[in-house]
Amino acid sequence: MEIKKSISIVIPNYDGMHLLREYLPHTIEAVKNAGTVYEIIIVDDYSKDNSVEFIRSEYPEVVLIVNPENKGFSYACNRGIEVARYELILLLNSDVKLTPDYFEHQWKYFLAWDTFGVMGRIIDMEGDHIQDAARVPKFNGLKLKTDYFYYTNESKNRLFTFYLSGANALIDASKLKKIGGFYELFSPFYCEDMELSIRAWRLKWKCYYEHNAVCRHQVSASTKNYETAKWVKSVYYRNRFYLHAIHLNGFALIAWYFQITIIDLLPKLLVGQTWIWKSYKDLFGNRLIIKGYKKRIKTLLDEKDSHVTIFDVVAKIRNSAKNKRMVRFKP
Repeated sequence: MEIKKSISIVIPNYDGMHLLREYLPHTIEAVKNAGTVYEIIIVDDYSKDNSVEFIRSEYPEVVLIVNPENKGFSYACNRGIEVARYELILLLNSDVKLTPDYFEHQWKYFLAWDTFGVMGRIIDMEGDHIQDAARVPKFNGLKLKTDYFYYTNESKNRLFTFYLSGANALIDASKLKKIGGFYELFSPFYCEDMELSIRAWRLKWKCYYEHNAVCRHQVSASTKNYETAKWVKSVYYRNRFYLHAIHLNGFALIAWYFQITIIDLLPKLLVGQTWIWKSYKDLFGNRLIIKGYKKRIKTLLDEKDSHVTIFDVVAKIRNSAKNKRMVRFKP
């Protein structure tokens, strides 16, 4: 038995009028085909193009939120999450093209009380190359990374994924609001979806991957408007640092600090990649905010009587992938 639920689609936008013109009609088609109550919420993150005027004139039915300044992906999504009215929230990038039957295979996951969310298969805009599938994590020392992607064509198999891609995550709205959406420290982008999913896993909720729910993604279309390549790298490393600092504790946290200093910071500085110094400095500069996030997580864990650690999460997902008939490949 499948029960269809109402959907709020939240789309953050920054200078993406051309993307909305191209892909929003496909989103509307897919959600109409789903045959359920829905709303579309676009949060414009202080675009310099004519996005706002375009949405107001071409899509007056869309709920439009206009940020007074550019604050990044996490902030924009959170504004949409706050006003979302329906049972499920689809977090969707403006550069993603949904297929007409996108929602058809996802209802089943929300029959279970402990489902946090599900993501679909992300492929190139042309062709069938898989950009993103179910992820199995591992530790290199104390650094988290994706070990491999995997999927199955057997519809009865439900696959865990380490995290739901922020590009197309269909999430239980009550759970998403309960844990407070994205942590805005990660703005403007990178790693916020991984951190959110880790939080959910630690609260004993599950994140799934559905291979038959397909969407197409225009690579780098939503981040190319930002600064330089070195700046983007510094943000990526900074946010990876934040994620580990939030979810590691005790001796593991201390050992991780030593690891990133010896393996990441010093070698890069020695070869002139000085951009990493800003990432490292921001980690320590925002230690009070990180401490506040850790306190919030502890409160949620206590409420759920959960003692799940990041190590438990990784072990659970790795164990679930064992002995499954699947296709696996490297990212």
